[in-house]
Amino acid sequence: MLIINHDDPAIRVLTLNRPEKRNALSLALIDQITAAFLQVNGDPKARVIILAANGPAFCAGLDLNEAAIPGGAEKSAEALARMYEAIGNSPLITIAAASGAAMGGGAGLLAACDFVVAADDLTIAYPEVRRGLVAALVTCLLRRRLSDGAVRHLILLGENILPTKAREMNLVNDVVPKTRLMDEAMQWARDACAGAPGAIARSKRLLDELSARPLKDDLQLALQFHLSARNSAEAEEGIAAFREKREPKWGERDLGV
Repeated sequence: MLIINHDDPAIRVLTLNRPEKRNALSLALIDQITAAFLQVNGDPKARVIILAANGPAFCAGLDLNEAAIPGGAEKSAEALARMYEAIGNSPLITIAAASGAAMGGGAGLLAACDFVVAADDLTIAYPEVRRGLVAALVTCLLRRRLSDGAVRHLILLGENILPTKAREMNLVNDVVPKTRLMDEAMQWARDACAGAPGAIARSKRLLDELSARPLKDDLQLALQFHLSARNSAEAEEGIAAFREKREPKWGERDLGV
């Protein structure tokens, strides 16, 4: 499900390879991504990690069928937090090369990376509120990358964002034709190798420590919000409506929330 390219010791390409499921984040795939990042993070020869994907979609988000299994929501949420921490706290330069659709937790992969090179066919969305869910974990990542207004736009509206708008928001750094996506990502990676590896690692650690809270602490807080929403009646209705391809029937707002 995850292909690791070792051709260049300095630039590692990790490719999501579950195209038949639109690269949805199953527990197995999440664990593979986490393990791969931790392994490459600890390789002294590695300088850059490029995260790419095979198939028509970059990543459709969390595998909802798997998360629906009893106890699955907790396991997948905790695994997702560990994955985002491994990416977000990597001492290496991280670059996402994305085309097709990046949705929910899959779009979180973009926000976790230092840079995003987008194909001109990319569509990004954090549609959790439209499913009765809270985009809690990815909010931790987005707040480190975007303005407060841009984060509110993404997580409160849940609408599809095209590459030009994503670039205006600073969610992506470059937009190129799909045929040039990997070439451009590799150029960003080669440019990143010009910096001293220790200086880059220290700079990234400084940026995390200058945040209001370390990423790890933010993710632990976000887990509580994620699971509270995931176990709600709204989530049950929202996910059912999504699967049945109908509009959800929301009830009145719970004043205790």
